[in-house]
Order: sequence, then structure tokens, then C-alpha cells
Amino acid sequence: MKIFLKKNEQLTSTIAGIGLLIVAVFVAVPAAYGTDVPPSISEIISRLQQTYEKTQDFNAVFVQETTIKSIKKTETEEGVVFFKNPKNMLWNYSRPKAKKLVINSRKAWLYLPDEKVAYVQDADYIFRSKVLIKLLSGLGKLKDDFTITYAQPQASDKKGNYLLILTPLEKIPSLNPFQITIDRSTFLILQVSFEDTLGNLTVVKFSNIAVNTRLSDKIFQFQPPAGVSIFNMP
Repeated sequence: MKIFLKKNEQLTSTIAGIGLLIVAVFVAVPAAYGTDVPPSISEIISRLQQTYEKTQDFNAVFVQETTIKSIKKTETEEGVVFFKNPKNMLWNYSRPKAKKLVINSRKAWLYLPDEKVAYVQDADYIFRSKVLIKLLSGLGKLKDDFTITYAQPQASDKKGNYLLILTPLEKIPSLNPFQITIDRSTFLILQVSFEDTLGNLTVVKFSNIAVNTRLSDKIFQFQPPAGVSIFNMP
């Protein structure tokens, strides 16, 4: 029972941040500004919205650093993320241990091969938020769903990349304000960071980004291998 509760918390904690990552993982703006003056917030929102609406799928290499507040420890994981409209995601972790989080319109799976266990949950549990449903269906309007501002006191990092704060207007525990870092030259999302409801800080860095590569729907389906114990999550 203790193991079940621990993994339930792990699955819940993992997917809690998914809503915050949805916007960040595929909003790439194909334009550059040649001056040191940052574009206006309205310009950024407009360009992010245009690209978001054109993005059907996305994949990238990621490095995820999670600092656990209660024990002041940082854990680092690496892997590849895939996203496809509507409501399909795959987080394939490769280091330090293999782990797979698969989400589609029906189910959410957390598979831990080293432990030979898989945890499954109805996707409706994740998609309770109207914002998430709209975003994952390609119908979201960023300016209607988020307050977007430059970070304070610094609007850019040491390399001049833009730092933005997105605050969801929908007030639910799993949707907290989060910060994204945008490359000043390419306007690709370089990093997203957020805190969960327990105060744990997660920072995700993206590289090798590819957009609209016609990902197959098959990669968002999961069938537990033989011999794997399956636990249904509430």
C-alpha cells in the first residue's frame, strides 16, 4: 500500500506540471529582433499564438531538474518528449533510469520498467481543466487563458534571452504560474520552470527541437509488457 501511495504521488506530481509544459514545448517563434530593445508583450503573445495554432506535433530532447523542497535535493533526468494534437504526449525518460509517461485522450500511463510496474489513470483526471482541453485541442487563446508578463526584476537572462511569466487565469491547484526562457534570436523556447503544489521546483531545458514531423499516433499508445504489474490509479 505504501508503494502504491508513493507512486500515486509520483504520477500526480509528474502530470501536474504537464499543463504548464504544454504551452512551452511547442511555441517557437520564427522571427528575430536585431536590437537590444525587447519586443512588446503584445507582439510576443501574437507571435506565440500564431505559431501555436500552426503546430500539429512537436518533439525535443529534454533535461529535467527537480528540486525537492522537503529534503533540499535536486534530481536530474533526461529523455525525449513528443506531443501531437489533440491530447497526445509521450515523455520517454532514459537517464538515470528508464521511465515512460504516455498520455492520450483515454488513458495516462506511468511505466517503470526496472520495477516491472505500470500505473494507469483515466485521462479525464488530467483534462479536468478547461484550459488544458482547449490547449491540447488546438483551440486555446493564450491571451484569454494566461496573463503574460516579463519576469521581474530581470526581463532577460545573461545572454539576453527573454524571460516571461505565464499566469493561468483558471484557478486550479495544478495550474501555477510558470516561467519560460525564449531565445532572443530564434524565439525558440529554451527552458520552462515551475513549482508544484508541494513547492518542488522543476526546470526543463529543451534542445534538438523539431516541429510538424508527422508523428505517428502509435507512439502515444501503450501496452504493458508481459509480467508487468498494473495498478489502477483513482
